Amino acid sequence: MTTSTSSSLRHHILDRARALGFDDCAIVSPAALNGAAGDLRDFLARGYHGDMAWMADTAARRAHPRALWPEVRSIIVLATNYGPARAPSAQDQRLERGAISVYAQGRDYHDVIKKRLKHLARDLVARSGAAVKVFVDTAPVMEKPLAQAAGLGWQGKHTNLVSRRFGSWLFLGSIFTTLELAADAPEKDHCGACRACLDCCPTNAFPAPFQLDARRCISYLTIEHKGHIARELRPGIGNRIYGCDACLAVCPWNKFAVRTSEPAFAPRLELTAPRLADLARLDDAGFRQVFAGSPLKRVGRERFVRNVLIALGNSAAPEAVPVAERLLDDGAPLVRAMAVWALSRLLPAADFAAQRARRRAGESDAAVRAEWDQGEAG
Repeated sequence: MTTSTSSSLRHHILDRARALGFDDCAIVSPAALNGAAGDLRDFLARGYHGDMAWMADTAARRAHPRALWPEVRSIIVLATNYGPARAPSAQDQRLERGAISVYAQGRDYHDVIKKRLKHLARDLVARSGAAVKVFVDTAPVMEKPLAQAAGLGWQGKHTNLVSRRFGSWLFLGSIFTTLELAADAPEKDHCGACRACLDCCPTNAFPAPFQLDARRCISYLTIEHKGHIARELRPGIGNRIYGCDACLAVCPWNKFAVRTSEPAFAPRLELTAPRLADLARLDDAGFRQVFAGSPLKRVGRERFVRNVLIALGNSAAPEAVPVAERLLDDGAPLVRAMAVWALSRLLPAADFAAQRARRRAGESDAAVRAEWDQGEAG
């Protein structure tokens, strides 16, 4: 391919990306990720990935794009702005209502972005004859380091991507191709001495700048973690029932953020500060109906109600007591255990002890019995 042909194709890619609704686009060489492999090894060696075993299982392909696809010669990295209309912290004070991460309040971004990526990829194949592969974040691709290497932003001290144009609110996707395309310049770090994101974390998930211990991260705990959330971390979760925007929302670079123009990412009314008591009443069919087409559906009803009960326990709302009491008889031990914990926070000690005396002996699950015992001990 001649230089002029490559340049023409590059301009075509950028123009088509914008026409398809992407807000930013850049190109990077697969070799640009070489330095990220060491960071990934360190992250895994420290156990910071928690029970996300798939991260360790796919580490080789994740660290080296050519291990994922040996034929790749260039990577087109694309970004879509999902900026909210107002700072997400505005709803955090209403403890009787659940806080859902901004990215999950609209349609599932995987569906929206993958469709656009496929359109662009098909166009690229038709124009150049090159082979392509399309990835959103369900594949072992280190999207944030790639985006930084491509110049779309930089990984801040919270390890998330920050853009000088869009602040914290970007969805990422990529197209791997056999084309040799000129790469863009990487973005530099612009965090300076700021540590707002580190200091605001409710569960102290950052051991050091640019390091995240996912085992303490509210996003990991409420979305990825399948079991019981450690008791010492539950109070810090507050009313967050799916994800957490704390470290994103405080970033000073959000002064440049703009509201998304994509209707699919506009918040659904039922996902904007929903009442916790209403969510706790959802059975499996109701859960699937309410969250159809939403990223929340992936956690399943049991984990979601676990999160809701933790939020109810943190709400200090007396009206939450009958809601939690009803879930003491739920079919899922995980739900029953969190109902016990919520009541240990909501009831006076004598009333909780009376509940324990009536129910603890008849409980078949050891983890639920342990919650009764630990709750009475305070």
